[in-house]
Amino acid sequence: MRILPCVLTVAGSDSGGGAGIQADLKTMLALGVHGMSVLTAVTAQNSLGVQGVWDLPVEAVRAQYRSVVDDIGVQAVKTGMLSSAELVEAVAELLAGTEAPVVVDPVGVSKHGDPLLAASALESVRTKLLPTATVATPNLDEVAQLTGVRVESEAGLRRAAGALLEFGPRWVLVKGGHLPGDAVDLLTDGTEEHWLRAPRHDNRHTHGTGCTLASAIASGLAKGLDVPQAVAAAKEYVTEAIAAGFALGAGIGPVDHGWRLRNSQE
Repeated sequence: MRILPCVLTVAGSDSGGGAGIQADLKTMLALGVHGMSVLTAVTAQNSLGVQGVWDLPVEAVRAQYRSVVDDIGVQAVKTGMLSSAELVEAVAELLAGTEAPVVVDPVGVSKHGDPLLAASALESVRTKLLPTATVATPNLDEVAQLTGVRVESEAGLRRAAGALLEFGPRWVLVKGGHLPGDAVDLLTDGTEEHWLRAPRHDNRHTHGTGCTLASAIASGLAKGLDVPQAVAAAKEYVTEAIAAGFALGAGIGPVDHGWRLRNSQE
């Protein structure tokens, strides 16, 4: 029997299917691992934005996590939307007791600018969640939220990464996708530096990029890649998913998680 690596996503639901748990599971399927989920929140969400958010009780999050990890086990965990300090701290405690690499996507706002993390939870993310991370994957808005460092150019990525590493993650991937020019990210553990560059595709349909990238990294780690290898492979996957992003609804459509499958059928 073929045994697939198992990856667990701990995140919120996107009813429009472009981000959150839905994007995570699609990514995991596309990359050849078995995806599992712990739902932290339900959102009413579409291509235009987030119309509502309802957190699940902490006891429901804990029960889902223990149910999966204690029976099936995990080769990697990815975290996404954890909107309250109570949820952040509960998940951090669970992660600290799990022997598997952890990818923390410190989700702060949606693609449309809707807040997804309470201001009161920021300190818990800094002091509880980030220290559990094998890799943390903030975008520039999340860097500013967590550290106060505002990156205006590629030269600022190193300072942002240094500020984040002080909170304790083993590696930080600072995503420079909001800067002009090529899409440049910096991966570093404070000693090694890996600059990842990709052409910027002229496509506005980029909903779910952060969730997809973090899930792709977790999938690579679960398959035994080291951090630089997993991040490089994830960057390649996401770059092509952005290129294939498609219109959905009246607003910003999603990236195409199944681009490899569709390419193979052409």
